[in-house]
Amino acid sequence: MHEQPARTFPPPHISLMASGDLRDALEAIEEGRGPAAVASLMAIDAVSWQALEERLVALIGTDLRALLLAAASGSGAAEQQLV
Repeated sequence: MHEQPARTFPPPHISLMASGDLRDALEAIEEGRGPAAVASLMAIDAVSWQALEERLVALIGTDLRALLLAAASGSGAAEQQLV
C-alpha cells in the first residue's frame, strides 16, 4: 500500500482586524463597558481566535477566557499573568 504524505497546514494567524478587535475589547473591559467588550470579542474570526488562544497559552500558560476573567475582576490578576 502507498502511504499518503501528511498534509501540512500553515499555522493559524491573527488577522489585523482581529488584533484591533482584541485591543478594543481590552480597552472596553478596562473602562467598564461590558457590552462593547463582548461585541468586540464576537467580531473576531474563528481562525484568529484559535491563533490568539494558541499564542496566549505559549506565552503565559493560560487561555484568553482566563485572562479576560482576570481582567474583568479588576484585581490586577491579568497584569500578574502577563509578567
